[in-house]
Amino acid sequence: MANNNEKVSRGGNETQSEKNTNRPEQRKSRGGIIGYFTGVKQEMAKVVWPTRQELVKDTVVVFGVCIFFSLLFWGMDTGFLAVLKKLLGITLSK
Repeated sequence: MANNNEKVSRGGNETQSEKNTNRPEQRKSRGGIIGYFTGVKQEMAKVVWPTRQELVKDTVVVFGVCIFFSLLFWGMDTGFLAVLKKLLGITLSK
């Protein structure tokens, strides 16, 4: 049988004393807006920034992929339009 100081909760093996320490109102406050920006500064210090060479390389890759897909979609659109013109016998001029 469980001791009064170590009551087992319904959901698991957590004791009553452990359960009380996890309540949000008992957590320490971090100081509002100043604490927020302090936390942001600490997290930004952990960021590993790319080198200039990595940044240029990745930018070229992104532009290359964008150009590739834009040409691919332009070609598909032009092809579908040509097929529809032949099948339906329509023109798109005024």
